[in-house]
Amino acid sequence: MALSLREHDHFGADALSAATVGNALIDRVYSKLTPVYDILFGPILQPGRVKAISRMNLRPGDRVLEIGAGTGINAPLYAGNCEVTAIDLSSAMLEKARERVARHKLRNVRLLESDAAHLTFANDSFDAVYAPYTISVVPDPVRVALEMKRVCRPGGRIVILNHFRSEHPLMSRIERAISPLTVHVGFKADLAMSPFLARAGLRPISIEKVNFPRIWSLITCVKE
Repeated sequence: MALSLREHDHFGADALSAATVGNALIDRVYSKLTPVYDILFGPILQPGRVKAISRMNLRPGDRVLEIGAGTGINAPLYAGNCEVTAIDLSSAMLEKARERVARHKLRNVRLLESDAAHLTFANDSFDAVYAPYTISVVPDPVRVALEMKRVCRPGGRIVILNHFRSEHPLMSRIERAISPLTVHVGFKADLAMSPFLARAGLRPISIEKVNFPRIWSLITCVKE
C-alpha cells in the first residue's frame, strides 16, 4: 500500500542521522560482511528487491544503473534485454558479484568499482537509477541522490529501497540512539526520510512498505 509523505521530522531538518561514516569504514565493514552477506540479508530482503525492479517498468533496451551492487544479488532479477551497470565501493563485494554474474552467465550486467557520490557517467545516461539498501550506508546520502538524479534521463525512474527512521516517536528515539552502533554492521538505523527527500529534490510518486517486518520503504520517483 502506498503511503503519504509526511513533512514532519521529530529531530529537525538538519538531523538526517545521528551517525557519521566514511568510505574507509564502509569498505572495512563490508569486507568483513562479504562472506555472510547473502545469509544475513538475502532472503529476508528479497521481496523488496523483486518489487523494486518491477517499479522500474523496464522495457527492452533500457539502461539501468544500480548503486550498491553488493554481492550481485539483484543481478539475476533483471530481464536479459536491458543493460545493467552496477557499481560498488567494496572490492570484496564486487568479487562475489562477478562470481555470481559469471555463474548465471549474465552478459547484460557490467560491474564497476566506483564511489556513488562521484559518478563518472554523463548527465541523462540511464533510463532507471536504483539504490537497493544503499542510501543509509553512504557518508552523504543527499549527494548520492543528487548524482542519481543527474545521471537519470528526464522521465526516467529513480528507485530507492531502504530503511528509514520510524515515524513512531519512541522507535524514532531508539533508532537514533543505536545508529552510531549499527554503522558497524553496515547501515545507519535512523536516516530521516522526509528531510532526505526534500534536500535531494525528490518527489515520490509512491512510497510503499516492503519485506517483513514492514520497516523498509520502497520509494519510486520520476525525474522531471
